[in-house]
Amino acid sequence: MTLPARPMPRITAQVEPYVKALGPELAVTFLLHYGGAELYIRTRPNAETEYVERIGVDSARALVSRADAMPHRVPLTKAWLTAMLDWQSHSVPEIARKQRVSDVSVRRMLKGRNR
Repeated sequence: MTLPARPMPRITAQVEPYVKALGPELAVTFLLHYGGAELYIRTRPNAETEYVERIGVDSARALVSRADAMPHRVPLTKAWLTAMLDWQSHSVPEIARKQRVSDVSVRRMLKGRNR
């Protein structure tokens, strides 16, 4: 996917450890899937660990290195995810489906942002 020339949305404190460990693209995927759930970050992730299947062993190990900065419950971060998905050129209806919110909510979150 070719990313737009405009700057990436500001990384919030609640997503910073995930973005630093996984990078912005994989952090979006991870947060969309696990947001709102309690997640135990194993000190020795292996192929049998559920989130390793989604992000890979190397990325799971990167999460371990940042686990002390992460809450036990993965944040929902709907506003940041909405901004990131918009930045990645997803449509409003697609963002709404991915976040399981209405298109009205997506437009409200995006209102006032430099799109």
